[in-house]
Amino acid sequence: SSTRVAQILQDLVEVSSNRNTVNGFRAFCTGKDLSIKKCVPCDSKDLRPMTEEAANNLIQQVPQWNLVKEGGVLKLNRSWKVKTFMKGLAFFEEVARLAEAEGHHPDLHLVGWNNVKIEIWTHSVGGLTENDFVLAAKISGLDLHHLLSKKVAK
Repeated sequence: SSTRVAQILQDLVEVSSNRNTVNGFRAFCTGKDLSIKKCVPCDSKDLRPMTEEAANNLIQQVPQWNLVKEGGVLKLNRSWKVKTFMKGLAFFEEVARLAEAEGHHPDLHLVGWNNVKIEIWTHSVGGLTENDFVLAAKISGLDLHHLLSKKVAK
């Protein structure tokens, strides 16, 4: 349909300089596909935290995540309300499996008995890197609805 063609053209305009291969074809990553990227090791001495301007641009690509500054450090955070305390722990298990696979680990908080909060930032650089947005996109892509309460997290 013409709507799909328009969307494809819009995606092509939003290309980044990061190139990936998808199904054997070279592809350019748009904001809509951060989740296909892989987190890279954070042990480089040249790795620096991104600017607030860059973070403000990337935050648009991870809906429902918030950009916050705590003690001068930029972080991503998001909250969910789970059905039960045990569902909160199951939620963390799902996120932990993903984090281990990516080699990038968020801060996980279970507040009260059913409020889950995740903070993501690159501890080694004291701020945000693209890895943080990649992990946020991948967490957003997890099928966790069976663990969530119908009430909205605060």
